[in-house]
Amino acid sequence: VDELAQAVQSERPEYDFSDEDGVRHRLWVIRDAATIAAMVAAFEQVPIAYVADGHHRSAAAAVVSRTLNRTRRSGAAADPGVAVDNAAAPAYDYFLATLFPDDQLRILDYNRVVADLNGLDEAALLQALGASFSVEKTGQRGVRPTQPQETGMYLTGDWFRLTLRQDKYQADDEIASLGVSVLADHVLLPLLGVHDPRTDQRIAFIGGARGLEELERQVNSGEMAVAFSLCPITMQQLMTIADSGRIMPPKATWFEPKLRSGLVVYSLQDE
Repeated sequence: VDELAQAVQSERPEYDFSDEDGVRHRLWVIRDAATIAAMVAAFEQVPIAYVADGHHRSAAAAVVSRTLNRTRRSGAAADPGVAVDNAAAPAYDYFLATLFPDDQLRILDYNRVVADLNGLDEAALLQALGASFSVEKTGQRGVRPTQPQETGMYLTGDWFRLTLRQDKYQADDEIASLGVSVLADHVLLPLLGVHDPRTDQRIAFIGGARGLEELERQVNSGEMAVAFSLCPITMQQLMTIADSGRIMPPKATWFEPKLRSGLVVYSLQDE
């Protein structure tokens, strides 16, 4: 696949531009039938693909496919003049996707900010954290965790390094051992009262591409009361969890690069 892609990239791209974030996007369209056939054959040797981003869109596409297929079949049953070619899959049985090789994709940290301290003041929060974490104040030195037991916390102008105590860390559980789970299980739920990060309006998520500076800005501005920086999940962790049939915690990964939406549009109508 890589060799075929490199050959295509020797030609002039269809699009070539830099977006407002300074990221360069280039898109090639393969029109040669032989190259398309070779690419399809090459992908047939790839045993599995993982949904790294877009789980909800994938699920929505499946719902659309099922719904329109039911409509199509019921229409044919009601009107014998409506032909249904079961051999030809309709356009809505597919959806648009972008595939990246795992060694060309980066997972960045996906950090959290919370609007209030759930009735606690700074001293009470730090004391409560001490029951599960070793708490080190680093002051103006930002904390970028390098292991899942570590969490960075920015609170009223100071950074703290929170290291989960060994007896609290579930190293043998592939999900509970993730940095996002450590934060959720030992801080967000028991101390800050965030029961469901998917629906709680008090929590927001900041992609690692925006840096620690964005965490500091949101707390310094008064928009949020506290910010947490997390250790990025590895590609191997993601694949291991998926292979085991389990699902990643919500908002666990921030992927780079990200393709601009709208560069390619796929019609659900048959051509």
